[in-house]
Amino acid sequence: MANNLFRAAALQKDITPPLGTLINGEFQVRYANNIHDPLYAKSLLLKKNDTILLFIVVDICAMQQDFLDEVKADIYKATGIPKSHVLISSTHTHSAGAVAELLMGHADLRYRKNLHRILVDLAIETRPLLREAKVAFGAVDVPEHVLCRRYKMAPEYKAFNPVTGGYDRIKTNPFGNEEHIVERSSTPDTQLAYLGVKGLDDQWIALLGNYSLHYVGDADRGTISADYFGCFAKRLEEVLSEGDDSFVAMMSNGTSGEINIWDFIDTGRYPTGPHRKSEYIGRDLADKVLANLRGLQWEEYPVLDVLYEEVPVGIRKPSAQELEKAKQMIQDTDYEHIILNEDGYRRIYAREQVLLAEFPEQKQFYIQSFRIGSGIIGALGGEFFAETGLALKTKAATGKYFTICLANDYVGYVPPKHEIMLGGYETWRCRTSFLEEIAEEKIRGVLSEQIEQHIHELV
Repeated sequence: MANNLFRAAALQKDITPPLGTLINGEFQVRYANNIHDPLYAKSLLLKKNDTILLFIVVDICAMQQDFLDEVKADIYKATGIPKSHVLISSTHTHSAGAVAELLMGHADLRYRKNLHRILVDLAIETRPLLREAKVAFGAVDVPEHVLCRRYKMAPEYKAFNPVTGGYDRIKTNPFGNEEHIVERSSTPDTQLAYLGVKGLDDQWIALLGNYSLHYVGDADRGTISADYFGCFAKRLEEVLSEGDDSFVAMMSNGTSGEINIWDFIDTGRYPTGPHRKSEYIGRDLADKVLANLRGLQWEEYPVLDVLYEEVPVGIRKPSAQELEKAKQMIQDTDYEHIILNEDGYRRIYAREQVLLAEFPEQKQFYIQSFRIGSGIIGALGGEFFAETGLALKTKAATGKYFTICLANDYVGYVPPKHEIMLGGYETWRCRTSFLEEIAEEKIRGVLSEQIEQHIHELV
């Protein structure tokens, strides 16, 4: 064991789009007309003997399977790392270039092509930087920045559902209807978990954080920004780099499908104005990690392993009657001048039904997990609710597991079945919420089994 066979490397590349690039993440397309802070793609490469694990975290809203499969195929050709050992995830900032079409937000094909090239180059250029290293998992509880955005409302309030034309039992983000709120409908995952990586000389190589906060979203519509994810990384790099710009900090998105920081009950807790809330939250999270670093148990000879499975999952699609009704509405709609009111949302979701009808009956959903020494990281390609992440964490030792979401694909929201029954924005059938009602249970079951298998091998 005198010759340490575990090595690690990290690198980041600027992926800031040029002005004029399309932005998605809202109901309608936006165009970049201002750049507040740079966007990055960041890598973390771990190697032990013949096993290599590659993590890439990208400042972008969403990347889907077709795009990422092409990127991974080129990474494999250039480095020999198979796609089962590569995790590429989106932070889910809503102020970045678009490579996927979401609702009425369109993909920017030029930016998509450029990002593909940068991600492959990032993987290639990280490998020569490998050096002997050690790892440690850590976690700190930060409950103050995560709130359920789904609310149970008073009986007199009618939460309109633009897909069914009826009413939901849950209202997501009840702007202007705060007086009708009864209570929030779920419990957030309040843990900020992280993986630290250092060289044997005690110099920092990377820190990969994971927090279940959707995004902050305090940038103007046309502004490019990495949101709180970038602020978190910037603060850590200021403190831990010690003048060495090779240290890479990154924040990944956890199980935050119904969690944000728009407080409709206790307002006025945060500074106002563009970017001030995201800067405050990002810095506070980083400072919580910095205060937690002392006492970490570093592992110089961590075992590396990966489990990977492609699971067939069914797709929710409109009935023949619903499809015909949606087509009739589209024929009567000018989408270039649509207004975002109740009628406008019905027309947007009518278009979604017609496009969703062209989907296959099922899709392959990638489920991936990594053992890194005494800790485990899971990866899921959608926006899963906190309930899913909390359930998965019970399978592992406290502080030794976290789930990276929006990884390897983007299927939109994947709520538990009982949440779908309640309704609310996250459950409305469309191209960003379309998996079968039992999908969450099925996917969570497979990942739970993977975690248990990793743990069995730890013993």
